[in-house]
Order: sequence, then C-alpha cells, then structure tokens
Amino acid sequence: MGIDYSRFISSKAASIRASEIRELLKLTQKRRIISLAGGLPDPRLFPREEIAEAARQVALELGEKALQYSPSRGVPEFIDAVKRFLQRHGVAVRGWDDVIATVGSQEALYLVAKTLIDPGDYVVVEAPSYLGALNAFRHYDARFLTVPLDENGMVTDELERVLRRARAEGLRVKLVYTVPTCHNPAGSTMPDDRRKHLLELAEEYDLLVVEDDPYSFITFEEMRYTPLKTLDRSGRVIYTSTVSKIMAPGLRIGWILAHDELISRFELVRQAVDLHAPTLNQYVVARLLDSGAVERRFDALRSVYREKRDAMLEALEEHMPEGSRWTRPIGGLFVWVWLPEDINARKLLERAIERGVAFVPGDAFYATGGGHNTMRLNFSYPSVDEIREGVRRIGEAIADLRGGRR
Repeated sequence: MGIDYSRFISSKAASIRASEIRELLKLTQKRRIISLAGGLPDPRLFPREEIAEAARQVALELGEKALQYSPSRGVPEFIDAVKRFLQRHGVAVRGWDDVIATVGSQEALYLVAKTLIDPGDYVVVEAPSYLGALNAFRHYDARFLTVPLDENGMVTDELERVLRRARAEGLRVKLVYTVPTCHNPAGSTMPDDRRKHLLELAEEYDLLVVEDDPYSFITFEEMRYTPLKTLDRSGRVIYTSTVSKIMAPGLRIGWILAHDELISRFELVRQAVDLHAPTLNQYVVARLLDSGAVERRFDALRSVYREKRDAMLEALEEHMPEGSRWTRPIGGLFVWVWLPEDINARKLLERAIERGVAFVPGDAFYATGGGHNTMRLNFSYPSVDEIREGVRRIGEAIADLRGGRR
C-alpha cells in the first residue's frame, strides 16, 4: 500500500487551486485543438539571435559575475537598465524609487501579496481580473472587493462607492490591484480621467495601488494615456512589469518599481523564497534593453498582433450571435466577449472542445462570482487562419448549445 501523502500536506498548500488556464494548456497540447485559451506570445517573434548573442557576450565577458549568486534586489546593471527603459517609455522613476528584479511578473505579484497582505485584509480588484493576481492574493487569505469594468477599464465611480461602503463597514482595505493598459483578461485601457480619479481615491482612503503593466510597450493603436506610476506624486503606486511579452517568457525576468522603502521589504521577503532572480538572465536582459534590441522589434510585434486582433474582431462579427459584444483592444493579447445571458460559457467550452477549439470561461476571472456568460479569447499565439477557424467553431458550438439556433 502506498503512502497517503495528503495527510502531510499543509492546509495552505491544500487550498491552492489549479490554474484553469494551465489545465487547458495541458489539454490543447495532448490533442489537435485550436487554442484561443493561453496567453502565449507568438514564438516567431522571439529575438533568438539577439538573445543568443547577448548571452554569448555576457558569458565570455562577465562569466564570473554572471554565473555567480547576485544581490537579492538584482544586479546593478539590470536595475539601471530597467530604469532607463521605463523612462524612455514614459514611466516616471522618481528619486525615492528603486527596482527589484523578479522571476517574471508573477513572482512580483507573489512578493507584493506576501509582503503586504495579512489574513482578512481586503484587496480591491476589477471584475474580471487577472487570475494569477487573484491566486497570489488568495494564497495569503485576502478578501476581495470587486469593481466592474467596461470598455474603458475600471469604473472608478463604482470604485468610489465600494470604498465608501467599506469604510462605513470598518473593512480593512489594503490596496487596489489593476491592469489599466491592455487589460488581462478584458483587453480594455483606462483613460486618464479614470486613472486620476483612482489615484485621488487612493489618497483619500490611504491605499496602495498595484499597477500591473505587461502590455503597454506593444500597443498597436493610438490612445493617449499616462501610466499610473507617472501620475503618482506620493509613492502609492507599485509598478510591475516583465520582458515575457516583449522578449520571451522563457527568460523569466520581470521587475517591481516602487518606493525604496517598499523595495527593501520585498527584498527581505524574497530572500526566503528564491534568493534572487537568475543572474545570467538579468545581465542578458540588461544588454538587450540598453542596446535598443528590444525597441527595434516593437514594430514587428505591433504589426503581427494588430493583424491577428483584426482577424479575431472580424470573425466575431461574422460568427457571434445577436446580443454578444466584445472589447476592441488597443494592444495586449486578448479580446473579452460578453455572450447573451442564456449562454453558459462553461457548457459552451465542453461543446467547443468537441469541435476542436478551446477558450477560457470568463467566470474564472471573477474574484467573488459572476461572468457565467463571458469568455477570454487569445489572439497572439494562433495563426490568422486558426483564429478565424477557431471563432467559427465557437459559433457552431453556440448553435449546438441552443439547439441549432444562433
């Protein structure tokens, strides 16, 4: 008889839910299924030659340093390169700010949660919100207050009402988490009037704001907006980002930009997690950021993703039933779809998989329930033909679900 390992598992570990997106990715790898589910970049856009050359240079010139342990905050060359890169792209780096290197932006969110959240603290999130952030906050027993979003991102008038009620009820609200630019999963982008209102509310209610920003560097439509970190004048914004979408996710390098006092806390916490981000990769990324190799690829990224987004929007117009609506993202990797109320996206997924296409049901992204008739569609990874065919099959699956009625 084998060992019953379940009795050794901590209650905290036992409470962790499997990522629905990761589970769907496993499914699509085993079968011939068109995946509109994951958030994978198009691998044709990975700068393989530039990464290989930078890695060769780093290994030969900085071998002893690049292959050694590094400071928990990150190697100085990486920290400085990130600051220069952000400043070139309109993200303010103030005198009180510093950077910590992270293992992708997911570790950044984990460090934020581990450092700031006590059991029972409330975190304000959008409905829907990024699943990875929800899981990080859940791991530290956060409670959630949700604010709806529309095609222009978080509805900050509703945020004001939520915060007013929370104060009246004596709830301990710690921070607001948002993806204001090219939202994951919704694809929306928040205009500056809402961004300013959000920061005014953070001041009034004494909150921190986590600005998760993986996508703004590859927007492919013109829209004037200002990063929350740049609008912030008092050090309330914790800014996270990553090279996963602009270079390659396999590098596993991201960062947090925040007030040095917070960065020092994150640094202490991460010493009990993984000591530091990969030293070699930090040096490689620093070279690529400073050389301009990253920016030189932006036009190609924007062109490819614009074409794929347009193909998805055209296919949705053709194949989605009356009463459906969807976002029209200016960048990022996703389109968010609201289906008619009579359609349950989880039941639809079962029919869609039978037809050889997968997507993520939207209710997974709602912290406190909702979204039964929504779905997230990814356009970055599949080809244009797969996008068109995948959406067509989803339309057929909807007809199946409705007994042949579109």
